[in-house]
Amino acid sequence: MSALVNILPHYTYEDYRLWEGRWEIIDGIPYAMSPAPSMRHQLITGNIIAELVNSVRSSKCRGNCKVYNFIDVKITEDTVVQADASVVCGETGKLFLDFPPVIAVEVLSPSTQIKDRNAKFDRYQNFGVKYYLIVDVDINQVEIFQLSDDKIYQKQSPDKSNSFTFQLTDHCGIVLSLARIWE
Repeated sequence: MSALVNILPHYTYEDYRLWEGRWEIIDGIPYAMSPAPSMRHQLITGNIIAELVNSVRSSKCRGNCKVYNFIDVKITEDTVVQADASVVCGETGKLFLDFPPVIAVEVLSPSTQIKDRNAKFDRYQNFGVKYYLIVDVDINQVEIFQLSDDKIYQKQSPDKSNSFTFQLTDHCGIVLSLARIWE
């Protein structure tokens, strides 16, 4: 395997920004983000973004935290990923995010689920993304992982009403209704 790694091209953010279309690079290896996700995937992603936006707007986080889809998250020079949805608190000011979003959401597709559950899980955890949500549209399930004090993701469970409280900053949090994303 190490010989194969030595012959593969190794790409960086400087290469990535010149490419057309949607791509991610993880450890210098490019991943095409096409074809477009299924219509159900896009519907659920839109619902998640709408719930996040409504939750942020109706909280004390308004003004400090924003919801994005497909924002470039530059973890290292050779790892740039795009979550399906992200919540970012603080000033961005660049073409990419170079600090961890508070929440990263990945909606699984058949072509991305291994990468989302493994490579991106590890990268988000090591980068310090506080909450990582993995959404499986085939079984209507949201897995919530919260970064512990030990910097390891711990799986969390929603409350009895299928909602979850995310503490975005020391001063603000949001409640997300997971039941409404499937509507």
